[in-house]
Amino acid sequence: MRGGRRLFPLLPLALLPLALLPGLCHGREPAPGAVTCGSVLKLLNTRHSVRLHSHEVKYGSGSGQQSVTGVEASDDANSYWRIRGKSDNSCQRGTPVKCGQAIRLTHVNTGKNLHTHHFPSPLSNNQEVSAFGDDGEGDDLDFWIVQCSGTYWEREDAVRFRHVGTEVFLSITGEQYGHPIRGQREVHGMPAANHHNYWKAMEGVFIKPSLDPAKHDEL
Repeated sequence: MRGGRRLFPLLPLALLPLALLPGLCHGREPAPGAVTCGSVLKLLNTRHSVRLHSHEVKYGSGSGQQSVTGVEASDDANSYWRIRGKSDNSCQRGTPVKCGQAIRLTHVNTGKNLHTHHFPSPLSNNQEVSAFGDDGEGDDLDFWIVQCSGTYWEREDAVRFRHVGTEVFLSITGEQYGHPIRGQREVHGMPAANHHNYWKAMEGVFIKPSLDPAKHDEL
């Protein structure tokens, strides 16, 4: 927070639709099904059928930062993440996210970024994944490369997220927590690309793609 003001607005979660918004755009649409900068979405791990999640519960070991888990429920408001660039100018609202592009995933309800670092994860002893920062601003360990096969990250694609700083992949292998987050799955970083680190865009607000995001009407 700077000057007592949030750096970006949080959308009321009760108003989030589950389909593409018919937002007004100008110019050609290069990828109608692309995930775009500024979109708010949930991410489903395709192997374990759980959504990427965070909450105001800190790890009791490792970094002690805000924990990141996987949950089975599709309607949990703590599973929304906002797509942002390495800087706000590098990922303007409405711009399709390219395969190979570095992004930040900002947790909507707490304003912290998806983050990893050289701490062991509490259950599997892989690399800990946490949520870090304040009001969307953290550090260089918040950057993830979107790995996909085409030009753009398409909503129907299963993609991987490779961490820029440590080169691990955002993964789930099925370990479950006990109290106080019983049944939630451990999210961690793994060095190898495999079937545990595929993710698919699910519910959310998807900003309609535009090649000219500067002219994109505000919601």
